[in-house]
Amino acid sequence: MDWQGFAEQIGDMAHDLLEQPSVDATLGRITESAAELVAGCDAAGILVLSAKSVSLAPTEPWVAELDQLQRKLGQGPCFDAAHPSTGERVLRMADFTEAEPRWADFVAEARKWGVGSMMGFLLYTEDEDFGALNFYYSRRPGAFTEESERAGVILASHAAVALSAARTHAQMEQALATRHQIGQAMGILMARHNIPENQAFNTLRRYSQDNNVKLREVALLVCEQGGLPQL
Repeated sequence: MDWQGFAEQIGDMAHDLLEQPSVDATLGRITESAAELVAGCDAAGILVLSAKSVSLAPTEPWVAELDQLQRKLGQGPCFDAAHPSTGERVLRMADFTEAEPRWADFVAEARKWGVGSMMGFLLYTEDEDFGALNFYYSRRPGAFTEESERAGVILASHAAVALSAARTHAQMEQALATRHQIGQAMGILMARHNIPENQAFNTLRRYSQDNNVKLREVALLVCEQGGLPQL
């Protein structure tokens, strides 16, 4: 493994990730980078476990299928690594031709898809656990070694920081957009009903609470229709 060359590639990847225009674009570059930079990796994706599992930015369609298989069976390297309570942030199944009691059902099904090796990495930072997992597959048994695992850890660490930054930026943009829209809606109500600023805001908030609608959606309604239905 040319670690100096790999370090340079990771540096370029880190800059590239931070320049992406959206969270989705960042996710896409993370999985693309995994497939490009980690030796033996044929495809990559990100599995998010919640009430409904979601496969994000898969580089190949069958990655999403295997995500759903792990969710359905409740087992697999990526499924287990996505639960930080287990204490395992990295899981590697080097050879799918060998028995693995922990994931027996998944391994048997994954072989049918031609999976030979697999690694899973929890995406996390010190301040935030994404509940997400970056994973890599290879069609050749034994393709992933300890060096591959170390490379994956480095890549996942940089990816988690970039993903955190992208999400924070997106949240800030959304907050600013919401604030601007609420201000516009207040202005419309103030002009239409000749009411002061605080009363306009309270009107928006009361409508939001009474109708169980988010405040930003109420503001959008006012901006689109020029007022609220019962006013």
